This record gives sequence, C-alpha cells and structure tokens, in this order.
Amino acid sequence: MGDNPIEDDRKDEHVVKIWQVNKERLTRMQQKIADTPRILSRSAGKSSCCIFKVPQSLIDINGRCYQPHIVSVGPFHHGDPRLRMIEEHKWRFLGTLLKRTQQADKGLSLEDFLRAAQPLEAEARECYSATIHFSGDEFIEMLVLDGCFVIELFRKFGGVVPFEADDPLLSMSWVYSFFLRDLIRLENQIPFFVLQCLFDLTRMPGEESGPSLSNLTLKFFNNALQRSDEFVNKFQNPTPKHLLDLLRTSFIPDGYEEPTQSKYTNTHVIQCISKLRRAGIRLKPGSEESFLVIKFSRGVMEMPTITIDDFMSSFLLNCVAYEQCHRDCSKHMTTYATLLDCLINTAKDVEYLCDRNIIENYFGADAEVARFINNMGKDVSFDIDMCYLSELFNEVNHYYRNHWHVHWASFKYTYFNTPWSFISALAAFVLLALTVAQTLFTIIAYVRPP
Repeated sequence: MGDNPIEDDRKDEHVVKIWQVNKERLTRMQQKIADTPRILSRSAGKSSCCIFKVPQSLIDINGRCYQPHIVSVGPFHHGDPRLRMIEEHKWRFLGTLLKRTQQADKGLSLEDFLRAAQPLEAEARECYSATIHFSGDEFIEMLVLDGCFVIELFRKFGGVVPFEADDPLLSMSWVYSFFLRDLIRLENQIPFFVLQCLFDLTRMPGEESGPSLSNLTLKFFNNALQRSDEFVNKFQNPTPKHLLDLLRTSFIPDGYEEPTQSKYTNTHVIQCISKLRRAGIRLKPGSEESFLVIKFSRGVMEMPTITIDDFMSSFLLNCVAYEQCHRDCSKHMTTYATLLDCLINTAKDVEYLCDRNIIENYFGADAEVARFINNMGKDVSFDIDMCYLSELFNEVNHYYRNHWHVHWASFKYTYFNTPWSFISALAAFVLLALTVAQTLFTIIAYVRPP
C-alpha cells in the first residue's frame, strides 16, 4: 500500500512540540529577580531616608531647579565636571580648618576627622534613596570634605572665622547667591548629624558659648530671607534631617501643626482671587514672621508678604519635592503651594496680590510668576482634609457660597469698583429718579388739574 497523505496530516496534529527555554534568558531573569533596586532602593521607604532623587515628573515640569549649579554636596552629584571649580576650593577650606585646629590646643589631624565620620557611615547611607556606589573609604572622605566645607562656609559668613584676604568666594558676589540656592536643593544634601559631628569636633576653645550650627545656618540664609535677628537667635531644631529640612521647619510656627484627626470629610480647594473678590472676600498683608501663617475672618484673608525671587522659587520647589518623597514629613509647603495655585490663575491675579503687598515680585513679569506658581502646584498630592489649612479652606468656601454675600459683593464690584463705573451708576440713578419724578408730576397734573 502507498502512503496516505491524509493519514500523515492527522498524525502531525497529535504531535506535541515542547518549547525549549532559552537558558541565557532564564539566567538573566533570575539575576534581575535577585538584584536589589538601585535607583529607588529599599531604604527609601524607611523613615530614616530623607535625601531623595527628585521624581522625573517634577523635573519635567520645573527643569533643573533640583540640581546644583556650582557646588555638589553629597554623593548624588559628586564628581560632576561642571562643579569642578568649587570642588578645588573645598580642599582649600579643609586645609585652613586643619591648620587652625592643629595650631589650637586640640591638635586635630585629618585622620581624626576620618575616624569621627567612620561610625556614621552606615547610618548616613540609609539616608539616601538611591544606592551609593562609593566604597566605604570614598564615602567617608566625601562626607568629611563636603561637611567641613559647609560648616567652614557658615562660620566664615557668620563672622566666627575670618575670610582669607582676597578670597574669591567672597570677592565675587555672584558665587554667594549660587551657594544659597545649591545648598537647599534636595538632591544636594548630607545628613545633619554628620555636619553636627564635624562642627562639634572642630569647635575651638572659647566657641562653646557661640552660635550653634542651626543658628549659623539660619544666619547664612538670612540675607535672602530677611527675618529678624531675634528669631534667628532663638530658633532651635535639635533634630533636623539636613539643611533643607532645617530651613523648612523654621517656617512652621507653633500652633500650625497638621491635625492628627480631621474635622472635615469633603474639603475643597478655594476659587481664584478674581472670583473671591466678586464674592466680597478681601486680602490684606499679615504681620507674622512666617508666610505660612494665614488667617480668615469675616470675609478678610490675612496673608504675610512673601518675596518671590530666584532663591525663594528654588526653596519652595525643593521643599515641595521633599514633602512629596519623605514618608513622615508634614505637607506644609505643599499646602501653601496649593493655596497660591488656587488664588492665582492669570497675571492679573498676581498683579492684584502685588498691589495688596501679599507678593513682592523680584522674579520677573507677572505672567512668569503665575506660570511658576501654577507649575509648582502640578502633580503634587496631599490629604486636603488633614492639611494645616483645611479649616481655612472650608471657611472661605462657606463664605463664598453665601448668596447674600455673593449678590451684594457682585453689585459693589460691578458698580463701585472704579470711579468711572460709580459715575455711570450715579448718572443712571439720577436719570431714573428724574424720569420717575416727571412721571409722578404728569400723573398729579392729570388727576388734579390746576
């Protein structure tokens, strides 16, 4: 018998083909399963982690506001060739610090600095959200170099240690403004306990009664913030995470903590300032030290003046990024940024806030300020029912929805907002009164002729 092709096809239908796993691919997959995350390490979820790589979503909106421009502090931007100029001066500062401590009774050497920082290595590594690729010796060297540079900078600008004659970091004024911004960038931090350790180690005899590291930090930044000397000298935060956290917490006043239990369940953001004005809500500048202290009473919102410039814009953006990343951090700056974003929609809203001395604009045109504030409020999350302004949001919305307030305020805004609208309304009223009087006299003359 010959072969039957139909029967052969039926036999092929029942053949089971076994797929062979690619051994190399399997090995790569198993390796990826075994690898620990590097860009966002497991330590990022711990409360000890406080120095983060900024999320790409915020970088896409705000650009390079999170990256240092002239000086690196910490491992994330260490070795960047763009920052080489100040990197050389770090070694100069370390040299002058060593010379000063060796001449004093302490007689400290470079080895003493490294020995003091070594026990802090493991705890310091836990503070970073991304895996640190430096070896132990490299990481300790970086902590000592960057930490000593920062505290020497604060001592020199605080008047504790004199600047060297013709020091370029002092004589070139543009350098200081960049230091201000670079030292408060979230990605550009080292743990405060490392700074405190090196600060205590290098205190000279007679400095025990001098300013603390926290006070020197606030004095360094006070040229940009212009807060009272009394506040700077009194403020104490014994456990800041880093420089950005110290500066951020200095703006959070007593009594304005976030509630532990919400009184509200359906809080809404408020309307822009143009709509609030039509509802009779007015703004006036507050006299408090912190711009976070905002009050509302009887249709008047009281807001302390805030200066919007290059430093404040960087500070606010990095504070918001920090609050978005840190698990146990309050959301005060995020809430404030959201409030500004609610109030401001256009350049006219910025112009009104400037006229009311709520905003001092050193940033650029009013439209630029409006764009910056609107971008600052994008892609941020917080619990509005549990924020420190939840009560204010609800009070403003309740006042805004009151129909009597809205109608009366709308009437005043329409007819009495400018002199010309008032004159027009007055002329219309006089014309109406004369028309009514003429009609009355005509009726009287008809009913009771002379």
